[in-house]
Amino acid sequence: MTDHIEAPVRQAEPTPSGHEPHYDPSLTNEDLAPIKQQNWSSYNIFAFWMSDVHSVGGYVTAGSLFALGLASWQVLFALLAGILIVQVFCNLVAKPSQVTGVPYPVINRAIFGVLGANIPAIIRGAIAIAWYGVQTYLASQSLSIIFMKFWPGWSASLNDTTFLGLSLLGYLCYAILWVAQAAVFWRGMESIRRFIDWAGPAVYVVMLVLAGYLVSEAGWDNISLNLSQGEHLDFGASIPVMLSAIALVVSYFSGPMLNFGDFARYGKSFAAVKRGNLLGLPVNFLFFSILTVITASATVPVFGKLITDPIHTVEQIDTTFAILLGGLTFVIATIGINIVANFISPAFDFSNVSPQKITWRAGGMIAAVGSVILTPWNWYSNPDAIHYTLGLLGALIGPLFGILIAGYYVISRQQVDVDALFTRDPGGRYWFKGGYNPNAVWATILSGVPTVASVLVPKMLLDLKLTTVDLTEIADYSWFLGCALGFVMFIALERRSPRIIVTPPAEAGDEAQVTAP
Repeated sequence: MTDHIEAPVRQAEPTPSGHEPHYDPSLTNEDLAPIKQQNWSSYNIFAFWMSDVHSVGGYVTAGSLFALGLASWQVLFALLAGILIVQVFCNLVAKPSQVTGVPYPVINRAIFGVLGANIPAIIRGAIAIAWYGVQTYLASQSLSIIFMKFWPGWSASLNDTTFLGLSLLGYLCYAILWVAQAAVFWRGMESIRRFIDWAGPAVYVVMLVLAGYLVSEAGWDNISLNLSQGEHLDFGASIPVMLSAIALVVSYFSGPMLNFGDFARYGKSFAAVKRGNLLGLPVNFLFFSILTVITASATVPVFGKLITDPIHTVEQIDTTFAILLGGLTFVIATIGINIVANFISPAFDFSNVSPQKITWRAGGMIAAVGSVILTPWNWYSNPDAIHYTLGLLGALIGPLFGILIAGYYVISRQQVDVDALFTRDPGGRYWFKGGYNPNAVWATILSGVPTVASVLVPKMLLDLKLTTVDLTEIADYSWFLGCALGFVMFIALERRSPRIIVTPPAEAGDEAQVTAP
């Protein structure tokens, strides 16, 4: 983990512009081209996941599982089982980008075609915009608490006026967060790496202080780890609920899991990436979950009620220092997760659509502006929004994940011609049919439609009172359904009408997983 030897992937010398000399400019810019040096250590990947896990949304999602009627040990089991699944899938999606040095939308060119790769890129980018707004809004609530504490009169006057569902104070706090995140992002990937290297551990320190304070106030004897709020379930009845909780965890991480290659490409080796995933996912997430349970448990004897939202927990502590420290901490935590999960992805995704017109920074700013237009504060106030939104998110992302994994590991057999990813030559390996692989496009449609329907139709039938049968729990498994359908559909279509060319092992050689120039 302390080794800082750089591991170059490519051997060809770049042109003065930083591009390979024969790469088509319409498919290339300095952010999309294969990187020359990969120097992220296991700690950098570990810190990435700390920034992704330590968020208000993650805390609330973990806390919301207690409302399902599960015992604390069952909640912890579901969280750990879910995160182990995420770890396995992250390792799968990391390898193609790490060995080629290209981001998620570019590696998709080997599956969808050099132009068809814009389909998954735009879908992932659009989802990131929605979540960028949600996370910024959640963090802005922390900032609002600070304003209300230090400038109560002025802040109250700003709260009297609302526009499009949000007060002027809300807009002010949202704007401050918006600018702060944009400033960190604008400085580039190296600055982002340095930010997340300290942000994740810093949040841990404050969370430990918060938990320690609440436990000392309550007394350890008054801490009960049984936080079940719903109807108590026996073991048999709890099994399907635990499965739903596991699926919820996977859906929550499905976004950054899909485009994890955007970060894995910087790993000095695939082994370093896997070590970082091990530390950052099961190890880190288990500790975070235990800390969440203890902190939430202590709110009962201290405040007389269970509080699973850390912002509200800090708000209940009537001391200036606690509110300032807690509020700023959750602001920093949200900046970290928003940048790694919802800023980097659209930056690459939208840049991939038109590399010469949309730079990496411009792509990220498209997401930032789009997040405001969506007014997340209006649609995220529903109590069921966490579960419902995650289900829909999984429905859109699952098929794309399944197709990528099937294409790289099963159909392509881990062979990628890196140069062919950047050419519009009709004879190019990934030009397929007009720049699109029809099999990938059809696999997306055939797997995406039923998966999205599994989320929307059951709820729609209930809302329209067309049925009294509640089948909305199907949505909990939308990511798995979409992933499985995408995986199977793409393999079936490629077997029926092959589009991806695979070099026989005898010709490719033992080390020809990546064709270098």
